Amino acid sequence: MPCPMCSKDPSDGYRPFCSRRCADADLARWLSGGYAIPSDDPDDLQAAAEALLQAPPKPH
Repeated sequence: MPCPMCSKDPSDGYRPFCSRRCADADLARWLSGGYAIPSDDPDDLQAAAEALLQAPPKPH
């Protein structure tokens, strides 16, 4: 199975990825919410709206 990030052959040390770079890029996508599944569930939307209202403002 090829590396899910770049399709190169996987490396034993980083399987299923080919390198640390691809493994780190995948982790960054997870941490930034890049793999999130969108939801139209009203409960999810309400929870997200409440979380936004409670979150401290980001500095510019």
